[in-house]
Amino acid sequence: MNIIQSGITNETASIAIIISRFNQFINNHLLSGALDTLTRIGQIKEENILKIYVPGAHEIPIVANYIAKFKKYNAIIAIGTIIKGNTDHFKYIANDTYKNLSKISIKYLIPITMAILTTNNLEESIERSGLKMGNKGSEAALAALEMINVIEKLKNND
Repeated sequence: MNIIQSGITNETASIAIIISRFNQFINNHLLSGALDTLTRIGQIKEENILKIYVPGAHEIPIVANYIAKFKKYNAIIAIGTIIKGNTDHFKYIANDTYKNLSKISIKYLIPITMAILTTNNLEESIERSGLKMGNKGSEAALAALEMINVIEKLKNND
């Protein structure tokens, strides 16, 4: 039986992080968690990390698609916060964003991990960006690191 699994360090990987400016207070905490994990745990060099800011979560997929198309980066981390309001707008933005990012990831064979919070209120967002519920930005970075290494092992296994 052959098994492929991998660690989370990779000193040569390049990662693009796309950050929504909408709900920036929360997203800055998610970004800090992701950067700390990438550099401290993953050993990624700062010069191998590209940060791209977009207006909101809905704009993340078009930038992810552009990045994925040119295969310059080993993974993409999407960071955003979508907080439920008084209408169903929240639901449509979240579903569309997640669905499109998944399609891009599969089409271009690039790991796209998501620290896009979809919460009922500001308190839940704060909890998931570094308090009670951990930091989802850090979790997305860990997943990206592992997936980069799994993909590399798959390529080398062919």
